[in-house]
This record gives sequence, C-alpha cells and structure tokens, in this order.
Amino acid sequence: MSAEIINLSCYKFAPLADLDALRTRLQEVAQEHALKGTILLAPEGINFFIAGTKPQLEAILRVIRSIPGLENVLPKESPSSEQPFKRMLVKIKKEIIAFGVEGVDPARNPSPKISARQLKQWLDEGRPVTLLDARNDYEIRMGTFKGALVPGIWNFRDFPAAADKLPAELKAQPVVMFCTGGIRCEKAGPFMAMRGYTDVLQLDGGILKYFEEVGGDHYEGECFVFDERVGVGPDLRETGSVICYHCQMPLTVEDQRRPEYVYEVSCHHCVHGKPRGRGNTGEAP
Repeated sequence: MSAEIINLSCYKFAPLADLDALRTRLQEVAQEHALKGTILLAPEGINFFIAGTKPQLEAILRVIRSIPGLENVLPKESPSSEQPFKRMLVKIKKEIIAFGVEGVDPARNPSPKISARQLKQWLDEGRPVTLLDARNDYEIRMGTFKGALVPGIWNFRDFPAAADKLPAELKAQPVVMFCTGGIRCEKAGPFMAMRGYTDVLQLDGGILKYFEEVGGDHYEGECFVFDERVGVGPDLRETGSVICYHCQMPLTVEDQRRPEYVYEVSCHHCVHGKPRGRGNTGEAP
C-alpha cells in the first residue's frame, strides 16, 4: 500500500449505554472508511484494535471521542507494512476483557498505576520490586521483563486461581503488574487488592507503552500481539514471528530455525501432539 498503515489499540473503562445504537454507528463509519480490526463494546467500556491510514483512523476516533465517557481515549500507535486484519468486527460483550470475578470495577475502583519512565528509573536504580507478568504462558515465551514472576496461566480467566498460589509474603511487598497494553491489569490489579495485596501498581499502557516511551531496557525478547504481526520489538515494528499453522502457537524467528518446524505441518510445540493454549485442547507442554 502506498500510505503507511497504522495500528491503533486502546481500551477505556467507562459506563456505556445504548450499545446497539453505538455498534450500528461504529459499523457504519468503519465501513465508510474501509477500516479493519475489532471493536468490543460492553456496559463497562470499549476495547479496540483497528488499522488503516491516518485519515481513516481520524474519522472513527472522532466518533468514539463523541461518546460520553470516551472523550479522552488515547490509542497506542504502531506501524505495519500491510493491513494486519482481514475484516472489521464490532461486537457487544458482557466484558471488554473476560475475567469473571464479581466486584472488580476498574471504572469506579481502578488500580494505581506507574508510568513506563518511572518503572525504568526504578529498575535502573535496582529498587526492590517484584514484576508480575499477567499474560498467558504462550505470550511470555516470546519475551518478558528480566526476572519477572510468571503465574503460569493459559487463559486470563485462570489468573485468579494462579494469583491465590503466589507467595504470601508478596502481599506486603511492592509489586508491579504488566501485560501487553494494560487492560488485563485493570482487572487483575483490583482483584489483587481484594485478596489483600497492599502495594500493587499497574504498568500504565503495558509493554507497548513501555516500548514507545523508553525502548527495550530491562526487557528480553519481543512482545506478542493478537493480530497478523504476531510479535513486535522494542521499536514497535513487527519481528518476523509467525503462528504455527497446526497448533496456532507463536514462533519466533529462532523457533522457525528448529528442525521440528515444517511450514504448515508442525513446530516444536506440536510435533508430538497439540499443546494446550491458543484455543487448543491438548496437554500443556
């Protein structure tokens, strides 16, 4: 394409009403401007991943920002060499990120946040802090912060049970939670407070915002993203990672050099059977 494709990702927790009318309006604007991606609407807010040229995106952002409660949405941007989405979907959901725990209300009771620059300063100084990765295992394999604590989950709905197994002493220690763009921590953070954690902070904007503001210091590898780019590096450009055709697990460039990787046949995750995760039902490797 002659014009650069820009990826926008954003979420906002805010009470929304008249969701059917909002869906129709957003569908019409997206179709008019040939946008592709996904917009999720729920009573608790909005979550969207859309891609297009700058003028196309500005058109739908004007509509989104006209919705009461969404006036100040600030999407994260990253470039693509081509359109990463195949179609445009606008869906109404019970939650914009499925968690399933009653009493967690990020709009009215958000978790405190720490900026990317502040976290980098803490890590530069060697300040004692536990970094807790709230993502799924198959994402974490592609990269995470050095020394991060991994809860070992295959679906975000598994996080509450995994969090209850964390060392009890963490409840009185500083913990910084992080995920791809921040939305999962918006729910995991208040949940941790409900469980008695007294000093939990959320990395504002997640890994992608950290990359945007301070680069890759203290981070190892790349960041998995839920579109056809698969992975982005600290420069926010796609890395060459792919999804295994057989088991749908993400594979880095290094993974693709392994002998078990055969294009559209197998990879090291599934050569002996499909692993659990990414929607599969096999056993976890």
